[in-house]
Amino acid sequence: MYTVRKVTDDLYYVGGDDRRLALFENIFPIPEGVSYNSYLLMDEKTVLIDAVDWAITREYMVNVARVLNGRDLDYLIVHHMEPDHCSSIELMLQRYPNLKIISSEKGIMFMRQFGYHVDDRYIEVKEGDTVSFGKHEFTFVEAPMVHWPEVLMSYDSYDKVLFSADAFGSFIANNGRLFADEVNWDRDYLDEGRRYYTNIVGKYGTFVQKALAKAGGLDLKYICPLHGLVWRDNFGYIIDKYVHWATYEPEEEGVLIVYASMYGNTEFAAQALASKLCEKGMTNISLRDVSSTHVSTLIAESFKYSNIVLASVTYNLGIYPVMLNYLEDMKALNLQNRAISIIGNGTWAPQAAEKMEKFIDEEMRLMDVLPEGLDMVSSLKKAKEPDMDAMVDGILESMKKRREEKEKTASQNKGKK
Repeated sequence: MYTVRKVTDDLYYVGGDDRRLALFENIFPIPEGVSYNSYLLMDEKTVLIDAVDWAITREYMVNVARVLNGRDLDYLIVHHMEPDHCSSIELMLQRYPNLKIISSEKGIMFMRQFGYHVDDRYIEVKEGDTVSFGKHEFTFVEAPMVHWPEVLMSYDSYDKVLFSADAFGSFIANNGRLFADEVNWDRDYLDEGRRYYTNIVGKYGTFVQKALAKAGGLDLKYICPLHGLVWRDNFGYIIDKYVHWATYEPEEEGVLIVYASMYGNTEFAAQALASKLCEKGMTNISLRDVSSTHVSTLIAESFKYSNIVLASVTYNLGIYPVMLNYLEDMKALNLQNRAISIIGNGTWAPQAAEKMEKFIDEEMRLMDVLPEGLDMVSSLKKAKEPDMDAMVDGILESMKKRREEKEKTASQNKGKK
């Protein structure tokens, strides 16, 4: 039995799934696994398109040999030199002594840094270079910082396939499926696709925008990423998601409430705010405990929603440590263009609200801290209800303002056409 599937008449999927790995990059939980995608083109020349992580190399070697069916392997294209895609390179070079690697100059440099003995068995390509393998001709596109500096994408003009490296990928093992239209992607994959992009590539939005501009001019029939499912229709859907994420525009009008609570009092205030928002008709709310929600999920939802509420108890005269970690991650991943509301709590020296606002003002870009906030001493009191009502009104007003600005921009753009 084999785990090979056809993408086109000449192109085969020969990758595999890793359902044993607990933490991707030893950081991000992947309870539903991840795929390592590799493709094999059978033309006048045989071309392996990217390799895989060491964890599935045995299965991978069997798949490749099965499709080759006795033929030699001529080329291995390496779009991205991160070890989860390249740990098997050395073994492939040994197994197929006539194999030549096609990659970028930095890609070859990274191979040597990782200790792979490529010697003179490589061909360097750069932006705009083309290589013909028979009827299939590949054009190479440089995509630096999506999400490493050596990254290439390539376009097969015969089958109209974009090999997109880490772009358009997702967590979740493929589990025998290959194409995005074989699943309910919006329901079952969108959250993990967002978490994958925002945490791994999110910092480099301007570079992703440049790559999207290059891809936008192509006649596409397939997008083949290095993780997740292959796209063969509905390209506008996934490209629209990437445009939102890369430009730091919220996907949805809604509120992410992230709270840090030691004994439940700050949590109660966060819940009270959620209730009041729902009473006013804003029910698109995600309420998250910063201590029990992995920061990668918090980051993904921060990219999703238009408004973020930070509710933190004071700890050692500062911001609660896991809340500070979340803020540092937002800063590191360049999140911007959000309306922020703040709830602070403390018993003998409340400092959290002031320090969170200072962090956002001084360390982050294009964040709007709304003036309506809530300061508590130990617990939420009835006397603070007007402040919370004002906070709700401020959040709703910020949403209205964003809608109006968006409509104004759309109208101006329409007028220019």
